[in-house]
Amino acid sequence: MVRETVVAATFAYRHEAEFARETLRAHGIAAVLFADDAGGAYAGLSFTGQVRLLVHKNDIVRARALLGRDASTPDLEM
Repeated sequence: MVRETVVAATFAYRHEAEFARETLRAHGIAAVLFADDAGGAYAGLSFTGQVRLLVHKNDIVRARALLGRDASTPDLEM
C-alpha cells in the first residue's frame, strides 16, 4: 500500500522539525522528516536548506492546525 504524503511544514533547522514531528505523534498523527543532511550528521550542510515534515494527505488539515500553520497554504507532494 502506497501512502500519499504532503508537506505539513518546512523548517530551517532539523531540531525544530523534530519537535514538530513529536507534537504530531503525541496527537496520533504519523509524521516523517525529509532532509538532505545525512540523517542529521551534517545538519549545517543541508543542500536543500530546509527540513520538510511530511504527513499522510488525510491528516494535513489537522496537522497544520496543531502546528499553527495555515491549512490553505499550497503543499508539495512527495
